[in-house]
Amino acid sequence: MAKQPDMNQMMRQVQQMQQEMAKAQESLKDEVVEASAGGGMVTVKVNGELEVLELRIDPEAVDPEDVELLQDMVQAALNEALRSAQELAASKLGAVTGGLGGMGLPGI
Repeated sequence: MAKQPDMNQMMRQVQQMQQEMAKAQESLKDEVVEASAGGGMVTVKVNGELEVLELRIDPEAVDPEDVELLQDMVQAALNEALRSAQELAASKLGAVTGGLGGMGLPGI
């Protein structure tokens, strides 16, 4: 017969994990990732909460004859910055939730 998990211990672990998760989420506000496109012609800074903090466009990137290229560079820089911020968040939050397996819960 399988040993029953200690419910008090599990509750303490869940509470501790909730506190650690809240700390990790709060710290994401202060984390900033940067990405660029077009050889640095367009640069984007995004925080860990996926908020765009800064968008810089080199004046040389502005060509009225080729607005589409500028649009592509902005899109590429934004997508890369958002991807990096999501990876950062997953890394920080995954470090907290990685301990779920030790709680004795089946399937976790």
